[in-house]
Amino acid sequence: MFLQKAFQYASRIGVAKQALPMTNSAVGSILARNFVRSYASAPIEMTVRDALNQALAEEMEHDPEVFIMGEEVAKYNGAYKVTKGLHERFGDKRVVDTPITEMGFAGIGVGAGLGGLKPVIEFMTFNFSMQAIDHIVNSAAKTRYMSGGDLGCPIVFRGPNGPPTAVAAQHSQCFAAWYGSVPGLKVVAPSNCDDAKGLLKAAIRDPNPVVVLENELLYNMTFPLSPEAQDPNYVLPIGKALVERSGKDVTIVTFSRMVGVSLKAAAELEKSGIDVEVINLRSIRPIDVGTIVESLQKTNRLVTVEEGWPHFGVGAEIAALSMEFAFDYLDAPVERVSSADIPMPYAKSLEDQAMVQLDNITNAVKRSLGLQ
Repeated sequence: MFLQKAFQYASRIGVAKQALPMTNSAVGSILARNFVRSYASAPIEMTVRDALNQALAEEMEHDPEVFIMGEEVAKYNGAYKVTKGLHERFGDKRVVDTPITEMGFAGIGVGAGLGGLKPVIEFMTFNFSMQAIDHIVNSAAKTRYMSGGDLGCPIVFRGPNGPPTAVAAQHSQCFAAWYGSVPGLKVVAPSNCDDAKGLLKAAIRDPNPVVVLENELLYNMTFPLSPEAQDPNYVLPIGKALVERSGKDVTIVTFSRMVGVSLKAAAELEKSGIDVEVINLRSIRPIDVGTIVESLQKTNRLVTVEEGWPHFGVGAEIAALSMEFAFDYLDAPVERVSSADIPMPYAKSLEDQAMVQLDNITNAVKRSLGLQ
């Protein structure tokens, strides 16, 4: 059986059957050489949109129970082209266009998850998930607990989150704190291509409901996809943060698009001799308290950065956790950077003032050091 499969593979890679000696060791040697060549050895540049698309395609190939459902995901290739080509590849039963009824198709998705399938529900924007929040919070998130563990709902809710530009108040909210407050849900927020692919694949494979908060402004941004992330089995652990930049003076804890902005702020501050550590949360719930505390033991100062509102936000939770687990290491009050505490303005000049800008972060770091 092994030799038969080896010959089939050899014919696909252009090795003549007669050239293969009739021994397992020799066949294995030829196969090993070809498989080694197939491994990625260098990063490749791609957009976050394409990394998400790759993750979806790989998981649909990996598991026939995975299907996608949402508005315009099939024939139109998705409102943001994240599902481009998947309908043509996997067909009507696995990439399903829906009417504009978030409550309806989210409810169908939850039922499918309870029935043993693995739905991926796309919201055209997470602002529209408010129409479906009863299904997300009261059905998907709570069923495992309320059934004593007998019923699970392996479902993914994904789509763009946070403020893009020029879409006004009803389309500009960050839902990390909203969904991060719900027991029974897991919530992740990617910031680059490795995050996008590894976290989405982890979400699809997880037996619990997972909210994947993507960012519209990141979709078309290009990042390197590491050789590790090019592997079809690449999965990031949910609940583990990543130290994107090591430093000794101040810790910045952030997520999603603000990771990139915070790294730019850190590079700017370095010119003034300020050494900033930047932590990419990746996971909002569960949150990696250990990585945050370990960093504070070194820097003794904390700045949180998010695109949500300040009241009851992710930064507020991190500040509370730092009080509980790292109080003795803090040498200054925690600084929080967030969007302004108002509905998002439509006028560009006002929108810029309401959204987090690079100097908001650099100023917060300087305040924590007593330099402002």
